[in-house]
Amino acid sequence: MTDEIPPHFRQFLAFDYGLKRTGVASGNRITHSATPQGTIAAEGDARWAPIAARLKEWQPDALVVGVPRHPDGAEHENTRRALRFARQLRVRSGLPVYEVDERYSTTEALAAGARDADAAAAAIILEQFLRSLA
Repeated sequence: MTDEIPPHFRQFLAFDYGLKRTGVASGNRITHSATPQGTIAAEGDARWAPIAARLKEWQPDALVVGVPRHPDGAEHENTRRALRFARQLRVRSGLPVYEVDERYSTTEALAAGARDADAAAAAIILEQFLRSLA
């Protein structure tokens, strides 16, 4: 993955997509850390205005989307939904979008006592991605 991501990409926003809620986190390549930025509680097209506001606020170089899979790596309905969201995000934002396997990110966020599990899961997804750049 490291070879595909230009070194000048420093600031990232990550999304933990869900049908009703989408967690958001910001992070950067320098510290390899991510911070939860809240959850967008909106469905369908209603989610795009808050996403656009986050993009304007953070001005990331690229985006990261968590893609859920079964424990054995097989796809399921939410896998396809997250991949569709990633494609839409790429078109709407004009930014590169990287997909990350997000198995167990919400479980990990809940186990850590996260108040906002969706945003915390987005941070876990982004930190996993940032570690892959080291």
